[in-house]
Amino acid sequence: MPRRTPAEPATAHTLGGLARLLPDTDHAAAYLLTIDDTPQSYVDLDDPTHLEFEYIRRLAHIADHALPPNTQIDALHLGGGALTFPRYLAHTRPGSRQLAVEIDPGLTDFVRTHLPLDKRSRIRVRAADAREALAGMKPATWDLIVSDVFAGARTPGHLTSREYVQLTATALRETGVYAANLADGSPLRYARAQAATALAVYPHCALIAEPGVLRGRRFGNLVLAAAHRPLPLAELTRKSAADPFPARVLADEELRQWTAGAAPVTDATAADSPPPPAGAFTV
Repeated sequence: MPRRTPAEPATAHTLGGLARLLPDTDHAAAYLLTIDDTPQSYVDLDDPTHLEFEYIRRLAHIADHALPPNTQIDALHLGGGALTFPRYLAHTRPGSRQLAVEIDPGLTDFVRTHLPLDKRSRIRVRAADAREALAGMKPATWDLIVSDVFAGARTPGHLTSREYVQLTATALRETGVYAANLADGSPLRYARAQAATALAVYPHCALIAEPGVLRGRRFGNLVLAAAHRPLPLAELTRKSAADPFPARVLADEELRQWTAGAAPVTDATAADSPPPPAGAFTV
């Protein structure tokens, strides 16, 4: 596929800050997207199944096993970045209809210039606030909704509340799945509250993370999955344990216990996710 690729790091000033595309010296067509030196996305143009970030691998496990295999799906991505996960779904589920909501149109233009999408991918990008776009969706429209929105290294508070999660439940089909990327560290108050919030809306939930992150030993990503029907816990557990950085799966009653009595977040109590410690994600 013809593409314009930077011979050296490409940069652009966008709404979110200084965006940079850094070539991966080990993979000729792979690039790391950073914003103000915080890693945001990794894209391999030659191999969309090359998922460098562990949390993206976990999102892929959810999509691969919680939805019927080898079928087209309708997927909504709240947060666009370099569109790593939409590219993966376009490759593994050809013909799927996808919409990515990205608030920063300058970032989208930058990514499309240097990391163009395959014209057959059926990925659209809309410049909008994630919650405002979600609120305008018709009920029962999507098979998969992924919430992966960061302003810098923090998720905005209005995307963390029960009211927000309820909007995802309304927009999903009954057989659909909601997934969210969380970032937290000790004492994990934010992650526990987010799990409690999802459990207040969906009857079936699971949390996937490395054991060290679950125990609060280090700051990192936790992936939350939720649905109106049972999740494929055996498959998620097996695939997560086999990852390069093995992860555990907490689900349903075990997850309720892990929340340690945390109250669901509401619009009245919502706050941005905690900032990472210095150097946690920077490059």
